[in-house]
Amino acid sequence: MMMRPFSWHDIDQWHLGVLPIILLLGAGALYYRGARRVPLWPRARTVWFYLGLLVTFLATESVIGVFDMEYFSVHMIEHLLLIMVAAPLFALSAPLELAYDAGGDGLRHFLDGRFMGVITHPLFGFVAYFVFIPVTHLTNLMNVMMEHAWVHHLEQIGFLAVGYLFFRVAFGLERGLKIHPGLRLVYVMAAVPVDTFTGLALVMSSHDPYSSYAMMAPTGSSSSWILSNVHLGGAIMWIGGDALMLLACIPIAVAWVKWETVRTRELDAQLDAQGI
Repeated sequence: MMMRPFSWHDIDQWHLGVLPIILLLGAGALYYRGARRVPLWPRARTVWFYLGLLVTFLATESVIGVFDMEYFSVHMIEHLLLIMVAAPLFALSAPLELAYDAGGDGLRHFLDGRFMGVITHPLFGFVAYFVFIPVTHLTNLMNVMMEHAWVHHLEQIGFLAVGYLFFRVAFGLERGLKIHPGLRLVYVMAAVPVDTFTGLALVMSSHDPYSSYAMMAPTGSSSSWILSNVHLGGAIMWIGGDALMLLACIPIAVAWVKWETVRTRELDAQLDAQGI
């Protein structure tokens, strides 16, 4: 039996789940309510948040969500959309900052507590990203995800959470421990090898690394086609992931230049005041 080929006519198919829609709408409503309670909250951050929700919706509920288990290459596209597009957009929207400004004393106490201090620490975000990517793609967890839909959905949430924790440090918009604007570029570039390594490991695989993929692939798929799709998915992670990381460096570099400009003006003013 020949495998049914992917067709762009499939874009009219949607994978609309009740719980994901409720979660997305709930997140949007909470953010809107918080923004209304903070009069001077920047509109740009609100736009970033809703763009993040839109990308998340497209990645999980559109045709991408329909075929993310049948085509490993589509799964990798979903992965990149969640962790390297939606997550940075959420980081730019600074949701924890909004929660702090709009919330009550109890929420502020929790956000200032030890637990959140650990979760939002730069090292935690970096290590989480560095570990999460290969563990979810180069271990048996990938097979478990293919066999159990709830694990797959947890993985999607994990992409968003880990990506947000990583990029919130890179953008440095929220309260908490921050790193020097120049070091943020180093922070991002230091994480690039994990995507490259994971992608290359899949591209160079001589056999299907996922025993469960044969059951999930389109009916009639040959072993050679399955392996070639794994290779394609690895290439998407390798090339697409590295490209998106470099793209994320642009606003970080711009912010660094602005910071250095302001810092230089402040130093010049201090020197002038001292007559030096």
